Amino acid sequence: MILFPAIDLKDGAAVRLLRGEMGTATVFNPDPAAQARAFAEAGFEWLHLVDLNGAFEGRPVNGAAVSAILAEVELPVQLGGGIRDMATIERWLQAGVARVILGTAAVKNPQLVRDACRAFPGRVVVGIDARGGRVALEGWAEQSEEAADDLARRFEDAGVAAIVYTDIERDGALQGVNVAATAALADAISLPVIASGGVASLDDIAALMAVARQGIEGVICGRALYDGRIDPKSALALVAADGVAGGVA
Repeated sequence: MILFPAIDLKDGAAVRLLRGEMGTATVFNPDPAAQARAFAEAGFEWLHLVDLNGAFEGRPVNGAAVSAILAEVELPVQLGGGIRDMATIERWLQAGVARVILGTAAVKNPQLVRDACRAFPGRVVVGIDARGGRVALEGWAEQSEEAADDLARRFEDAGVAAIVYTDIERDGALQGVNVAATAALADAISLPVIASGGVASLDDIAALMAVARQGIEGVICGRALYDGRIDPKSALALVAADGVAGGVA
C-alpha cells in the first residue's frame, strides 16, 4: 500500500480543513516546498497535492506553490483542484506533475476524462468526494444526487489510473477512515482505489491494509501527520512490513 502525505494549498500555504470548510483552515506550514522536502526526507514515495482555492474557483490558483514543490523534490506528485480543461491538464503534466486528479470535471465533463486518459495514459486519476454516499462538486460546495460507485463505474473502461475516494464527513476530523465504504467501492469496481478522509492513527492504516487486496492501492494522510498522531517512520515501516510498499504500477 502506498502512503500519500497530503499538502493542501490555500493562499500559498500548506493547510488542513475540517470537513472541507474553507473557514476552518489551519495553517501547518507557510512554506509548502519546505513541507514537501520534509515529507521526502521522511521517506515517503509520493505526494498528494490539492489546490483548495482552485477547487472553489474552477481554475489553478496556487500554481506558484505547486511549481515550488516540483522544483524542491523529485518525488512523483499527484495534483487536484481547479483542473477543468485539457489545457490545464497538459500544462501541469508538462510541468512535472505525475498525475492529475479530476473531480468536478469528472461529473460535469466526463468526456474530458476520457480524452485525457487517451492523451496521457496512466496519468489521470478521478477524485470522488462523497457526503452520505453522494458525490460533491466544486470544492465540496455543491451536492449532487449521483452515488459514488455509479460515478466510478462510468470510468472503468476509460483508462483511469485510480480513484481517490474521500469521505467528506471524516476529512480532517480525525474520526477514523471509512474502511467499510472504501472497501465496498473497491469491491464494486475494477479500478484501484485510494482512501482519503479521517485517517487518525496507525490503526486506520492497518485496517485498510487488511482489505487492500480488494483493490485499495493507497491511503492519503493529512492532519494526523501534521499534528504528530502518525509518525512517518512507523507508518512507512508498517506498510513495508506487509511487503506491498512501492510505486504505482
